[in-house]
Amino acid sequence: MIQHIFSLLFLAVFIPVVSAAQGKPNILFISVDDMNCDSVGVYGSPLKDITPHMDQLASEGMRFEYAHVMVGNCYPGRNVMFSGRSSHSNLVEGFYAIRQPHYPHLVDLMKEGGYFTGIFGKESHTTPYYPYPWDLEMGEGAKKENHIKDAGSYYRMTAKGIAASEEADKPFCLLINISDPHLPFYRWSRRKEMEDPYIPSQLYTPEKIPVPGYLPDTPKVRKELAHYYMSVSRADDCLGETLRALTESGQADDTVVVFLSDHGMPFPLAKTCLYHHSTRTPWMVRWPGQIKPGIHDTEHMISALDLLPTLLDVAEIEHPNGLEGHSFYRVLKGKKQPELDHVIKEYNESSGRRRHPMRAVQSKQFNYIFNPWAAGGRKFQAAGQGTLTYQEMIAKAEMDPRTSKLLKQYDYRVVEEFFDIESDPDNLNNLIDDPKFQDEIANHRAILDQWMEKTKDPVHTAFQNREDLRYLDGFVEAQQAQAFRRRDVERERNLK
Repeated sequence: MIQHIFSLLFLAVFIPVVSAAQGKPNILFISVDDMNCDSVGVYGSPLKDITPHMDQLASEGMRFEYAHVMVGNCYPGRNVMFSGRSSHSNLVEGFYAIRQPHYPHLVDLMKEGGYFTGIFGKESHTTPYYPYPWDLEMGEGAKKENHIKDAGSYYRMTAKGIAASEEADKPFCLLINISDPHLPFYRWSRRKEMEDPYIPSQLYTPEKIPVPGYLPDTPKVRKELAHYYMSVSRADDCLGETLRALTESGQADDTVVVFLSDHGMPFPLAKTCLYHHSTRTPWMVRWPGQIKPGIHDTEHMISALDLLPTLLDVAEIEHPNGLEGHSFYRVLKGKKQPELDHVIKEYNESSGRRRHPMRAVQSKQFNYIFNPWAAGGRKFQAAGQGTLTYQEMIAKAEMDPRTSKLLKQYDYRVVEEFFDIESDPDNLNNLIDDPKFQDEIANHRAILDQWMEKTKDPVHTAFQNREDLRYLDGFVEAQQAQAFRRRDVERERNLK
């Protein structure tokens, strides 16, 4: 008896008390920037060995066939991921900060749940206001030793974040935001060559490059695409270095790794749109001991809106009120979720404060898009127009009817678009007036209408008046004026 009591006292003194948070899995969220899903090997890239680390990660966990981000541009899209709310609900519709948000964000929730939080890369693209209470911000990204195009920096910064969490004696929630293949591409920036010491594993010549169906096949387009694909290879190198740091830390078996791209590649009819390739993302989750290796989910549709509620379930943290996405934690555990059969998509404003509101609902086979901005003959203005490819489209359109059609679709659009993804994954054949698809169109309209009403979307009134082109034109004009007023207020604040 005395010996038993002594043993209990020994354990109480010499075995450290383990907090509830310490029993939770680490979370390593890794994103790449501006990368098409079909640029990845396991998602159908025709370029051999372009993404060996992404392919390996997919083989070690679950990859989703039908995964989409909600928004086709960076800042608003990432705030959807980490707020669990659509852009019109979290109020980050463009490239500006919300200094007093009315909702808790990923960092708030993870810190309250006992996690150590850290970030590397794109700090300004992942926070809705400043200053933001990360436990650790790793590097500014511009300094040579922390350069966001250098694969080695991802190894160093991931290792730094893990080490800091160990010192804090907490599980980590790290956001590693890989810059590639965002412009500048490897040795290429805004239609010109550039010096670049950060050499990717794979180098490509223009003649070896696949050209997507929504771009013209010309030498200049191939040249720019070659630089993009080399940057995809470099993004894969960065992923490999990030995962190497995790493995060497000894914590890989206790870490949930989530990987995706924030939206499609920065070319016309991809980034800053809501087409299939604009939002489809290579989403992979590795969770040793919980997810069997090599699972390819072809049943569920998941959205960036679902990321935060899922991470909260993984971390065993209670959901706050106001989340608009569905947790797919049950899917990770091998269960079915019939409600995950479509995704809602949204776009509002470019980095240049140009308003082009769009809403969409996509099912496995169809993509319905509402473009109120297209009612008044307004021309689209966004990042893709700064590319060599866009300039080439303008030049070629004068002589080539197909390129002229592509350019018109990108620049002007129509109020409603409807595409059959199975037969037209590039979303080039608008079926909105086809009698065979009217039932499906009505069904997708109804889903979008219900969503907009439920979330109090300010574009809902425009959707209800979608046949009144004069109303739509005035609605968008008022939104644009508001965006410019907000810009002017920010400029005045910055001058003080």
